[in-house]
Amino acid sequence: MNISIFGLGYVGCIGLGCLSDLGHKLIGVDVDQTKVDLINSGKATIVEKDIDDLILRNFGNNKISATTNNVEAVKDSEVAIICVGTPNNENGKLNMNYIYHVAEEIANALKQKEKFFTIAIRSTVMPGTNKEIIKIIEEKSGKKNNEDFAVVSNPEFLREGSAVNDFFNPPYTVLASESQKGINVMKEVYSKINAEIMVVDIGSAELIKLVNNTFHALKIVFANEIGRISKSLGVDSFKLMDLFVKDKQLNISHRYFLPGFAYGGSCLPKDLKALNTIAHDNYVQLPTIASIEVSNKIHIEYALSIILNKNKNKIGFYGLAFKAGTDDLRFSPALELVERLLGKGFNVKIYDKNVNLSKLMGKNRDYLFNKLPHINVLLKENLDDFLNNIDILVIVNKEKGVEEILHRKLDNVEIVDLIRVFKDNETSLGYDGICW
Repeated sequence: MNISIFGLGYVGCIGLGCLSDLGHKLIGVDVDQTKVDLINSGKATIVEKDIDDLILRNFGNNKISATTNNVEAVKDSEVAIICVGTPNNENGKLNMNYIYHVAEEIANALKQKEKFFTIAIRSTVMPGTNKEIIKIIEEKSGKKNNEDFAVVSNPEFLREGSAVNDFFNPPYTVLASESQKGINVMKEVYSKINAEIMVVDIGSAELIKLVNNTFHALKIVFANEIGRISKSLGVDSFKLMDLFVKDKQLNISHRYFLPGFAYGGSCLPKDLKALNTIAHDNYVQLPTIASIEVSNKIHIEYALSIILNKNKNKIGFYGLAFKAGTDDLRFSPALELVERLLGKGFNVKIYDKNVNLSKLMGKNRDYLFNKLPHINVLLKENLDDFLNNIDILVIVNKEKGVEEILHRKLDNVEIVDLIRVFKDNETSLGYDGICW
């Protein structure tokens, strides 16, 4: 396939070398004549392991060339991949000027092209970029999206120092577009790469690189904070973290990564507080770890604001324990919500089939009655009694059978879903998910 790459910096040069090595014919496009001359001499524009050999070999096989003429590049290609830089503005946003300028150049070149053309966005972008590029190209070229051209979001996942290997062995290839034809074209571009192709919504494709890199930064900072506290205690931080990453069931896994309600229970709050106290006692600052509890409290406030903004008085909580399948009420965020709402004069009812007041013991019972002294009045044993005469149903726990609530007659009842039991298209009732 004939492919043009706009931008011969880091991402563009890697794409030029790697895609040509997969058998495609590549045309690099850049406003910098020096970069164009380097490529046309069989030389890479960046310093990176293995890229020099790829560029030289495929230049010698007539699979690589470069130009400053964007019209010629578009004319001689079926796909354009945008790889220009998106540095931060002073306000922290990504500067999209280079992206939009390239889109205008491609649009002007498309005026002279009859065949269907695919534009892939490889650069890291702000949300809404795909839609904005479609708008620019339609206005400037007179062509129609999904008829004459397609715009495909296709983020890259390259690490400096191992970018060539990362290109050929990505965790997955992400594609998103309004055009199925554009998706099919890009599938062909990457057909020789042994990685799952994930066709996702455009919003996810535009955010995933930012989410990935933010998490990578978080991991580094977390490890360094553990390193500082370990050193203060005379603990080998490498041995400690080596033990940490060996847990593939919870620590290094998909667990705890679904958006939902705040954490609670007897373990997480207690141990987090203990670690922060140890750090404080040893004069070690752990700003990231110290902010975890702050973020959790903000999330509880956010859930409260969703309920309060509905301006209704009669509220039913389906679930009170900190998670399903338990009667543990210690530090339950749902319990805190109930306490706050009662303090504001709301009428609250609770249904939790795992919470039996006569069976609660010890600190668990003490914690509940300290927070809600009149819990016996609020807690309902019968589901029909609980559902009767409420304005808002707050779903806290995903207990077996909770979906059946939808089949009941709940006139004028709005749902606040804290755990994604339902999706908004599954109910005709007023529906609000905490993170969706």
